[in-house]
Amino acid sequence: MNNECIFCKIIRGEIPCYKIYEDEKCLAFLDISADCLGHTLVVSKTHTNNFVETGSDILNTLFCTTQKIAKHYITNCGFDGVQIVINNGESSGQSVMHTHFHILPSVKKENKKFENYKKDDLQAVCNLLRLN
Repeated sequence: MNNECIFCKIIRGEIPCYKIYEDEKCLAFLDISADCLGHTLVVSKTHTNNFVETGSDILNTLFCTTQKIAKHYITNCGFDGVQIVINNGESSGQSVMHTHFHILPSVKKENKKFENYKKDDLQAVCNLLRLN
């Protein structure tokens, strides 16, 4: 872990988060930017700076965890699809130098399931999406 990394601080519990899922190797939580309903970050509990510097064992774990959460969002939560994003390096938009995947859930315009949820009401969104 990196003492200065904000994601490492979240993993250690020094900074609170809206936790969606956690196991011994990964943590998934809502992105506080709330740029879309359910925007989720999946991070490894092992600190690595970016995608290309990360070993295949950690990447495999991140991919599997990301897939598990994405399936949950579609199968159990009512989203129609998800976009998976990996930014690598500052020039690509990576703002936290800790390897992480973004899950951006999406719904069709005619899907009314989420009309009462505000994307910035993170506690309500977390309660809806949490995977036990």
